Amino acid sequence: MAASAKTLALGNCSLNGEWTVVERRRGKQRRYVPRIKLPEVREAWTPADANVDTERVSKLLQMLETCIKRMENSQFYQCFVEQIENSETFNCFHRVLGSESEMQVVVYGIGSIDSYETPRLQLSLLLLMKRKFSWIGGIEVFDPILSATESRVLQALGCSVLSVNEQGRRCALKPTLFYMPHCEAELYDNLLHANQEAATLKNVVLFGNSFETYEEYASAIRNSSIVHSAGHILALRKFTSEYKIQIVSDDSFKAFHDSSWHFFHQCA
Repeated sequence: MAASAKTLALGNCSLNGEWTVVERRRGKQRRYVPRIKLPEVREAWTPADANVDTERVSKLLQMLETCIKRMENSQFYQCFVEQIENSETFNCFHRVLGSESEMQVVVYGIGSIDSYETPRLQLSLLLLMKRKFSWIGGIEVFDPILSATESRVLQALGCSVLSVNEQGRRCALKPTLFYMPHCEAELYDNLLHANQEAATLKNVVLFGNSFETYEEYASAIRNSSIVHSAGHILALRKFTSEYKIQIVSDDSFKAFHDSSWHFFHQCA
């Protein structure tokens, strides 16, 4: 179910993190001051394990191909594709694309595809999206725990591995799908902080944890740390259209439970 959306204008974020949201319909202004850290300097990154295990690369590619085939034949994947092709959801993607033919993809926090099945399932779904939809563009990936071997595997699958830790602060100057399944709230919040201007917010599509769930949790436990780590998430919640991912099998539950598509709206 999609959340109701309202138009908005977003003011500038000052050095102390103060953020102004302007609701034009009523002509009133309210100020929201999330407790966030100041933007940090982006850091150059190289894998801690710099050695590439060529034998492991081959085995991991085989494991991923098996995982992709299993995902492609799953009921979960069929439902996932049907949801994207649904007129309401597809119109949201089309609106973000505008006159562009492709939507670049940025993947944050994918985890170790060598060590765990869940990251392999999450990566498999994205690669299948790339094969299925011509408007899915190039894929950039970053997670500080990636090894050199895993980076080589990602490159073999057609992805680029970032050499800079952006800490989620990518400014979406063009239509961008941020693929961030089960990341921490701070990472989503950093992304929204970086794109608080309406000119870039309209370019953002986010696949990740449900904002509705964050809101419910923050309402139930008002002194929760989530209130402080997800200030921008909560402030933008009512300006977000959210479409929850259907979980139709136990195999997909761990990798995709409580995940949603998020689209953001700007003033006319």
